[in-house]
Amino acid sequence: MRILTTRNMKTMKGEAKGCRTALLHLAPADLSGHCVCPHASPGCKSSCLNKAGHGGMPMPTGGRNVVQRARIKKTKMFFADRPAFIQSLKNEIQAFARNSRKAGFIPCIRLNGTSDLPWEKWGVIQAFPNVIFYDYSKSVKRMDLYLDGKLPFNYHLTFSRSELNDADCVRLSARGANVAVVFDTLRGRPLPKTHYGVRVVDGDKNDLRFLDGKGVVVGLRFKHLFKDTSDHGGFIIKV
Repeated sequence: MRILTTRNMKTMKGEAKGCRTALLHLAPADLSGHCVCPHASPGCKSSCLNKAGHGGMPMPTGGRNVVQRARIKKTKMFFADRPAFIQSLKNEIQAFARNSRKAGFIPCIRLNGTSDLPWEKWGVIQAFPNVIFYDYSKSVKRMDLYLDGKLPFNYHLTFSRSELNDADCVRLSARGANVAVVFDTLRGRPLPKTHYGVRVVDGDKNDLRFLDGKGVVVGLRFKHLFKDTSDHGGFIIKV
């Protein structure tokens, strides 16, 4: 079973910028019986994009689809034999980076596609100094470490807003952090120009967060899965 995914519609937009991204998707929150999103809020869980795209395709029997089963299996592998999982992950990153460069692309890796884990703790990011890593995170501690220059130099971190952490967003934004905010703006419609008193950039144009500059709000449009128009307890900002 492959660990990384490369065929994602949003990350593929980055190829126009000369970058190719591979993602690691685990089963989010505690869906697998193991928690991989320790800072997830109720609104974050209810609006999670885990079931977007192929991840949301229903099975004829009503069970979990093949994507969901694979994510659960990978998550259980990570907790059952972490050294073996990390080695397999490193092997795939090495192959992906080599093939991306051969094709003329800059290799980029997003390890927390549907998780919020400190991959630097296991040396994954440090093992590939010539590869760009980037993630979203709701961990205030990791974001402060990032702003203090204490995370790997090839790792870019964007703080992720929830309905519970607005005060943290304001403080971190004042420190120069980029903060991702989900708005109820419809596809094709313009996002707000400012939020938290800083400029909003369109985060739906591509997934390359390390190109956003510093001290901005990364505006994301809620994808309204299954025609869901609720605000998920305040997780979605109404415009």
